[in-house]
Amino acid sequence: MEEYVLKNGKKLRCGYTTGSCAAAAAKAAVFMLLTGCRAEEITLTTPKGVVLNLEVQDAFISQEKASCAIQKDSGDDPDVTHGVLVYAQAQKKEEPGISVEGGQGVGRVTKEGLQRPVGAAAINPVPLKMITSAAEEVCRQQGYTGGLEIIISIPKGEELAKKTYNPRLGIVGGISVLGTSGIVEPMSEAALIETIHLEMRVLAGQGVQYLLVTPGNYGEDYIRQVLGIDLNQGVKCSNYIGEALDYAVAQGFRGLLLVGHIGKIVKVAGGVMNTHSRYANCRMEILAAHAAMAGAGAQTARRLMECITTDEALALLEQENLQAPVMASVAKKIEEALTYRTHGELQIGAIFFSTQQAALGETSQAQELLQKIQSQRQGRG
Repeated sequence: MEEYVLKNGKKLRCGYTTGSCAAAAAKAAVFMLLTGCRAEEITLTTPKGVVLNLEVQDAFISQEKASCAIQKDSGDDPDVTHGVLVYAQAQKKEEPGISVEGGQGVGRVTKEGLQRPVGAAAINPVPLKMITSAAEEVCRQQGYTGGLEIIISIPKGEELAKKTYNPRLGIVGGISVLGTSGIVEPMSEAALIETIHLEMRVLAGQGVQYLLVTPGNYGEDYIRQVLGIDLNQGVKCSNYIGEALDYAVAQGFRGLLLVGHIGKIVKVAGGVMNTHSRYANCRMEILAAHAAMAGAGAQTARRLMECITTDEALALLEQENLQAPVMASVAKKIEEALTYRTHGELQIGAIFFSTQQAALGETSQAQELLQKIQSQRQGRG
């Protein structure tokens, strides 16, 4: 792939996701099944709009089915899946519609709270849609109106999964098929932090005084869909909450509202300001400690410690009638941690939510900050 990004003065080559590989392989396999012709190359347009022209490998065609592989290219981004072959097999079926299933090396979901139901293949929603859309495109071109079954497999997936976080998440038997944009953009840690700083400097230069900060896409969606604000006066800080707070003070912002999913924001209650799992994964420890302070017994604390996802933990807290007091207690500690990190030099607040239950909690000044951000937006608009 010959797409590049400039990060920290360095030209880095982009790659494409396992989701793009699966979709391209599926498109090629369906083409070969319906035409009987071998595909040497396949074109795929990613959700980001980047057009990929990918070599088709290990192609096989029979009267009943066709299969092939696309090799993953992570570009200059370090990734354990770089170079892996992602296969798709296509065959006709009597039932109408297109079904997509995971084969060898594609993980299976065994825990609640992930993006796929328990028992399903770990093919995330965007790649699943990409696979289906790619197959539908070929069906339209070839005038085929019958049903199709597509099986995605990654022969080395089970071995690679041992190097990922999948086993801890309850995804067994292989890796996940991932990707939201279809493209992998390489970025070093230092370059990412500098990009965050750059966005904050731009906003400061535009007169923004009250800043929205969110770790990523979940927070951005919540800000837009629930709070009714576009992230045009805020930044995505990834895992670097501490660095964003420090720079907000240095740039003279008057206030900062942190909005994020409980899975990341709960770590802040423990004073963790880099929320990447390789630095700290103390979510259940924090929730168990706050549950104990709210009156939970030893058995409930143990069950919380055994949870894999925060959604699973929240369901347990709700079952024990502990969710409200625990979220209030967590919010208080988050506020203390944010205030300590910023030395009280700017107004600080946080709102946190879950994908399953929406709003969960907020700090004491969150609503006031939200109103100031909304007023500021109207003034700039």
